Amino acid sequence: MAEQINTPANPTPAEEVAALVERSRAAQQHIENYTQAQVDELIRAMVWSVARPGVAEEIAQFTVDETQLGNYDGKFLKIQRKTRATLMDIIHDKSVGVLEEDKERAIVKIAKPMGVIGALAPSTNPEATPVIKAIHAVKGRNSIIVAPHPRAKLTNKKICDLMRAALVKCGAPADLVIGIESPSLETTNELMRQCDRVLATGGGAMVTAAYSSGTPALGVGVGNAVVTVDETADLEDAANKIHMSKTLDLAASCSADNAVILVDQIFDEMMDKLRAKGGYLVNAEEKAKLQKTMWDDEGHLNTAIVAQPAEKIAAMAGMDIPAGTEFYIVPEAGCGPDYPFSGEKLSVVMALYRARDIDHAIELTNQIQGYQGQGHSCGIYSNSDANIMKLANITKTSRVMVNQPQAASNSGNLWNGMRQTFSLGCGSWGGNGTNNNISWRDLINETWVSKPLAQTKELMSDEELFGDVVDKLG
Repeated sequence: MAEQINTPANPTPAEEVAALVERSRAAQQHIENYTQAQVDELIRAMVWSVARPGVAEEIAQFTVDETQLGNYDGKFLKIQRKTRATLMDIIHDKSVGVLEEDKERAIVKIAKPMGVIGALAPSTNPEATPVIKAIHAVKGRNSIIVAPHPRAKLTNKKICDLMRAALVKCGAPADLVIGIESPSLETTNELMRQCDRVLATGGGAMVTAAYSSGTPALGVGVGNAVVTVDETADLEDAANKIHMSKTLDLAASCSADNAVILVDQIFDEMMDKLRAKGGYLVNAEEKAKLQKTMWDDEGHLNTAIVAQPAEKIAAMAGMDIPAGTEFYIVPEAGCGPDYPFSGEKLSVVMALYRARDIDHAIELTNQIQGYQGQGHSCGIYSNSDANIMKLANITKTSRVMVNQPQAASNSGNLWNGMRQTFSLGCGSWGGNGTNNNISWRDLINETWVSKPLAQTKELMSDEELFGDVVDKLG
């Protein structure tokens, strides 16, 4: 059916996207009545097509070569391991037919597809994001059109082409997955206007555009994860995991530790352990050089430092660093626009704060994320449930990772129960409509079937319903 749809010669962005949406909608309608087994076969095939031995390695290297962001090891983990873990997370979920039956309320919930999902993929995670968004879409019997960042358009095409070929081998339309091959701001904006649901992962401006498109949108907020280490923590374990999180794919993830808060009692010992893991504590002169290199006079982050190795950043800043340096530790006291290191850095640069105790650490966390990152995530290394729950209750955050590497954990991993995704809702704190780790369940409509109750409910008496409020209000 897709081949019969004509695209005008020299189409406008609106016409180009309209043709893609028409193809996508035809493919979606083809699988609208697929069974659960048929749907699950498709998503298995989609992941295998990109994550199988030999192909995953090729994609990882291709992504680094094209984008010049991150590193091979990080890209390989995402395309080979993260996609498998995401598939495993959803493969046994029921997404077709009756999802739930609430016998007490006599309600049955039935899953229905949304239609054409318009997805945005960032340059920092272009290898696994299209795959993860695509299998969540198809799990809900939707089709998807992926608009990549121009810096990663060839990676996106390579991945989408592999999934398309796999779909055809399973007897489904290739157009269930379409990648925009010549991305531009105009085509992306048109996609968001013409699709049925926007799934936006990318910079703040693009997420804002998604919410302004007139199409129902699921967006994400700014990262800027803040991690606290308290006096009860296993410091060696904490140092290992902070290092892992800060250096994974050279901090391409918005979940990488952007600030670490150490309480007084363990400050010196923990600093020694972070240095031993390749952390370099910069002095005041080096801090000034880094700041000048990382931000312009208007506070815009220099994209040339994003997801780059420590040596390259040092060369750009005119700094001499010791051999073995893997990430920078920058002492900071304030937060806000006058203290740019308190914000998201998307680089192997981490701000350092010193706290008197857990209460001060929580206060600092809220101040830092009040500037950037509110609603996204924070973490704590602690063996005190009281401290953990105090931080969780008082911070304005959607996710608190406990004794886990932040970047590898809050979007789901095999060592925790978080939903596997690369789309992290930040709730109203981050200007988003959801706190969820976004998955297929966010990409379906639900029909509620209500039958009469076996016995009609009786309205409670005023005494039962209002209690002592009656006496207080008179």
